[in-house]
Amino acid sequence: MLKLQQISIFMENKPGMLCEITKFIASKNVNLRALSVADAQDFGIVRIIVDDPGLVNDILANEGYTTKKTYVIGIEIPDQPGKFSELLEKLAKENINIEYSYAFTSQEGKAISILRVDDVDKAEKILNK
Repeated sequence: MLKLQQISIFMENKPGMLCEITKFIASKNVNLRALSVADAQDFGIVRIIVDDPGLVNDILANEGYTTKKTYVIGIEIPDQPGKFSELLEKLAKENINIEYSYAFTSQEGKAISILRVDDVDKAEKILNK
């Protein structure tokens, strides 16, 4: 389990905006590790994990984007039915609220789940047992 810094970018929901942000990050030689997009009618929130969150947050803010850094947890679990539910059950038993999550699978039979929880430090202790 890893405690990670995530950057949320608030942006207008229009064609090309996501491309603009990802190209800008790439132009700074920063690797994009994970991405999630949540949209509303006119605006969206792009959540990213990058290999240099401090740099990316600063350069996006300097370019006029509204950003916010938060801590999330990233955990590798077996890519098998029910394993995500088991993870969630451990957190629920300890009264940890999950605000949102996104996930992906790797080629090695593992899934990587990113979780935004209400108490990152407590969740970290529970999941590292």
